[in-house]
Amino acid sequence: MALKVELRPHERIIVGNCVITNTDQRARFLIEGENVPILRERDILTPETADTPAKLVYLAVQLMYISPDPQTQHGTYFNLVRDIVTAVPSAWPIIEGINNNIMSGDLYRALKDARKLIAYEDKLREQFEATHPKGDVSSAA
Repeated sequence: MALKVELRPHERIIVGNCVITNTDQRARFLIEGENVPILRERDILTPETADTPAKLVYLAVQLMYISPDPQTQHGTYFNLVRDIVTAVPSAWPIIEGINNNIMSGDLYRALKDARKLIAYEDKLREQFEATHPKGDVSSAA
């Protein structure tokens, strides 16, 4: 079954191990193939933009997804999630879902679950900032 893709002007997409950059007009095309990793530009994190623990997990899963040998990222990934679960045990259900998808080879679904981890991290940060105003060092200790 083919995947229909529409790219905005100058938008990029990863298909397999290739980066496709659109020109200055909208483009529509079909991608045919089994198990071809596809990532739109809006879903791609770089080492520079992976600036939180959850985003680093997403980056590790993303690298697994686009890699011909996903296991090369397993060590990095499992070290990151161990640190997160130690610091925030309530993140375990999300991480367990990511782990299960990685182990079953469904890396696209693992990537989607990693997005949930980023959203959870954002929620926790917002809650913390709401209860600990900037400059209030005494309540953060």
